[in-house]
Amino acid sequence: MIETANEIDYSAVTPEIMELAKKAYESTIIDSELYKKWDVKRGLRDLKGKGVLAGLTHISDVHAVDIINGESVPVDGSLYYRGYEVRDLVRGFNTRGDFGFEEITYLLLFDKLPNQKELKDFRNLLSGYRTLPKNFVRDVVMKAPSSNMMNTLARSVLTLYSYDSAAEDISIPNVLRQSLQLISIFPMLSVYSYQAYAHYQKNESLFIHMPDRELSLAENLLYILRPDSSYTELEAKILDIALVLHADHGGGNNSTFTTHVVTSTGTDTYSSVAASLGSLKGPRHGGANVKVVEMFEDMKKVVKDWKDEDEVRRYLSDILDKKAFDNKGLIYGVGHAVYSLSDPREVVFKSFVERLAHEKNLDEEFALYDIVQRLAPEEIAKRRPIYKGVCANVDFYSGFVYKMLDLPQELYTPIFACARISGWSAHRIEELSNNGKIIRPAFKSAQPIRDYVRMEDRD
Repeated sequence: MIETANEIDYSAVTPEIMELAKKAYESTIIDSELYKKWDVKRGLRDLKGKGVLAGLTHISDVHAVDIINGESVPVDGSLYYRGYEVRDLVRGFNTRGDFGFEEITYLLLFDKLPNQKELKDFRNLLSGYRTLPKNFVRDVVMKAPSSNMMNTLARSVLTLYSYDSAAEDISIPNVLRQSLQLISIFPMLSVYSYQAYAHYQKNESLFIHMPDRELSLAENLLYILRPDSSYTELEAKILDIALVLHADHGGGNNSTFTTHVVTSTGTDTYSSVAASLGSLKGPRHGGANVKVVEMFEDMKKVVKDWKDEDEVRRYLSDILDKKAFDNKGLIYGVGHAVYSLSDPREVVFKSFVERLAHEKNLDEEFALYDIVQRLAPEEIAKRRPIYKGVCANVDFYSGFVYKMLDLPQELYTPIFACARISGWSAHRIEELSNNGKIIRPAFKSAQPIRDYVRMEDRD
């Protein structure tokens, strides 16, 4: 009997695949000593985790150490957008009582803090782009909804190529136009993707709200997501700050580096952004805050007295000993590749998070986060040799914020993308403006040369 395509389970891992996978795995294991022998910077990092310089950028910078007498001395972390400390930027628009994401996007793209007229005109420009092609939601977003919104988001971005008559034009004016359009519609693509998934795969009611052109990007996220489109000013302001803090993070983070690498090939904007979305989707990059929330949900069940520091400490100890939560030995949201004493994004975020927790009557849960933030570095230091300090990172609180905002976990990473698209756009334009060569790192072959064996002589 001939097996038809409809009878094939394309998701099944057959015994044949398992056997081949075993061979593939065994053939790819590389002796770790070879990295030392040939001084290979695995992951573009040295043995202490310091990133290898692979480029220059004007857009963003991360500072976590001072060089004193030739030695690297950890200091409280700082994040700069176009040379401005992010804490000063947040303090500036927050003091005015304004939303900041559009202002920060302008800064990242144009290397200038806008005056009132420039900011108003820029917001109007973004608002004008806040629309999707006719029937795009029906024909693209609603078709074959995925359980992971990042995949649907990437598919939507790639499909937008077909609606752009100048899709292949990589001149700076055209790339800027494409970038502004993507920045404007990312919230719509993300939220509509979730609503399609919730309707078709979770049997929830379907509703599609059109954005309000008078609202900020952060306000619109809540406006189009919630059934009644309502939100408090504090909710919108904290979401806006989350977007600002995630808008960029130096040129060396994985998804932004992906932007530079893919852009250097001369490809179109939609392909570049889709590649960066694929990078951000990974749990080691954009998906970390989901793990923090899941860890705390488990902790709240296991730890009976949230105020008992000894009980909390035992739980953290069990995590590190691979006896609790997911048995991976990781306290999620604690530790960073660059920051050691403090993550400036977490420092900025924490006071706003505390205000939102108070508004939501979640003071006790916030206090638990505070205890873990204090105790986790101590427990990690007891068990692992650490060449630098360890601190809570921005993911430690961002997931808690999204949870308090009643955002579905499926949207946590897409919201990260809604922020980081601003940074990606700035870096793409920078790469195109300075592009001389394709980015192509070298890999040292660890495979010995072998003589060819004829078919009849093979085992």
